[in-house]
Amino acid sequence: MAFGHELRNTCVVKSTLAPSEDLRTKDQVARAILESGPSTAVALAASLGLTPAGIRRHLDSLVGEGILEEREPHIRSAGLRGRPSKVFVMSDKGRERFEHSYDDLAVSALKYMAASAGAHLVDGFAKHRADEIIRRSKKTVSGSKNAVDGLVKFLSDEGYAANVHPKAIGLELCQHHCPIAHVAAEYPQLCEEETAAFSKILGTHVQRLATIAHGDGVCTTFIPQLSSKGKKIEKTQTSNRKQSKR
Repeated sequence: MAFGHELRNTCVVKSTLAPSEDLRTKDQVARAILESGPSTAVALAASLGLTPAGIRRHLDSLVGEGILEEREPHIRSAGLRGRPSKVFVMSDKGRERFEHSYDDLAVSALKYMAASAGAHLVDGFAKHRADEIIRRSKKTVSGSKNAVDGLVKFLSDEGYAANVHPKAIGLELCQHHCPIAHVAAEYPQLCEEETAAFSKILGTHVQRLATIAHGDGVCTTFIPQLSSKGKKIEKTQTSNRKQSKR
């Protein structure tokens, strides 16, 4: 996918790439942020094998086109000196450029449904969508080594660019893209029911920490490490009951 015609380059750093190759590299930079989430220029240059000057030129171009947004980092360690590195995130315009358009008709239909028949029907639709996520993910989840990996694969196949990261007391499920973000911004019950679906799929309580629909760079869900512990507790209780009967 190309991002349109390049603007005339007025930077000090000149590109030595052919125009088509230059566009492919810029597309690669944008896609890396879409799939991996917010990132610094240094991290992107290292992961893509680009020079600092080269990555900065592409990032400046993407920011200028409105594909990316440059933001201050949320957290900074107290011991670090100097200015913290800014992070680059995918904008709504950038998500649309990746051919995941937001359906204005869906928003209009839900608004009409709520106005003419009551908001409870929108809640019912959100619940129905969540039930469909549970139903359609069963095959992928059951065919994976664990439920979390299965859910990540299902979400990625559905266009959510999902991955999972270990945390001290659990896992963090990240969705770097949301095809229904604009609809969910109008109707947050879609996100709420989706979270409830994740809980049922994984068999444990989960907590949604951030959503693209509400302006965050990534949809983030915390998954506590309770399932395996719960099974161990259940086995211990069963063993204790057997011993008490003896």
